[in-house]
Amino acid sequence: MTGLAEQAAAVAGPSRAPRRRLVIAFGGNASYPPSIQGLASEQISLMAQACEHLVRIVEAGHQVVITHGNGPVVGNILFRMARTANELPPMPMDVCVAQSQGGMGYMLQQTLVNVLHEHGVERAVSALITQVEVAEDDPGFAHPTKPVGRFFGAEDAERLSREHGWDFIEDAGRGHRRVVPSPRPLRIVELRVVESLLAADVIPIAVGGGGIPVARDREGRYRGVSAVIDKDLSSAMLAEQLGADSLVMLTGVERVAIDFGKPSERAIDRMTAAEARELHADGQFPPGSMGPKIEAALRYLDAGGGEVIITSIERLHDALEGRAGTRLVA
Repeated sequence: MTGLAEQAAAVAGPSRAPRRRLVIAFGGNASYPPSIQGLASEQISLMAQACEHLVRIVEAGHQVVITHGNGPVVGNILFRMARTANELPPMPMDVCVAQSQGGMGYMLQQTLVNVLHEHGVERAVSALITQVEVAEDDPGFAHPTKPVGRFFGAEDAERLSREHGWDFIEDAGRGHRRVVPSPRPLRIVELRVVESLLAADVIPIAVGGGGIPVARDREGRYRGVSAVIDKDLSSAMLAEQLGADSLVMLTGVERVAIDFGKPSERAIDRMTAAEARELHADGQFPPGSMGPKIEAALRYLDAGGGEVIITSIERLHDALEGRAGTRLVA
């Protein structure tokens, strides 16, 4: 290197990693684990801890889009509606999803701005009320699978099922949870708005809780439908449609494992889509735990996505640097 090129390199200093567009999906339990009472102050405190791990990502200049789950929160909203139905008219499920999306988005937006400010980073963050289109004839409406809300004992679950017609499943040995329809996402209605926010150097928070489920009639009009969309599938579709370099799904473990909970358990650092599909077919990733994340990862990769990283919030930065997490590639 000589002449002008050498001078330019000297001025620029050490090279930095190329800027990447990242869709980072927080699980619903990241801000609302079963161990808390459900106070707003508890949720904000947990969000602040999580946002601390985003600071270095933002400082590095990466474009970040945040998504989040809402299962515990929307379930509590639905439960509250049922308890007060004799005094106040209950809202339909799509409105309850919108309420959870707005409330959680507000807290996350405010918390991230505050955490970045404490680190000397001034960035705008915007939580976007996001609709996601689904098909009215999706088979998910006939077979509820999405767990929402708190855990109940067997007797309470049986009583609530009898009184309200709710469906329940036993969830990972922790009790019974209500399950609701979960159709597959088809299209993000506000995609152009997300793109505009990114172009304006704003950090968007989008498809909260998987997005507000809506269907479109023959005249092109939208209406809400009674469902909760899987957040990971909507995040994968968002990453695909935004042309994101990486889809990052945050969960309670640092790496994906096979034979989870058994003496033969083994963590996986890297998987191809073909390997992940084979392990999934063998039952290694159950529906109530890692299954939806693997399905979302495969959707993104099959659509031409770059890479998927599954890890814990604490190891987020290390995972982006290749030092932690499970990386899935085509």
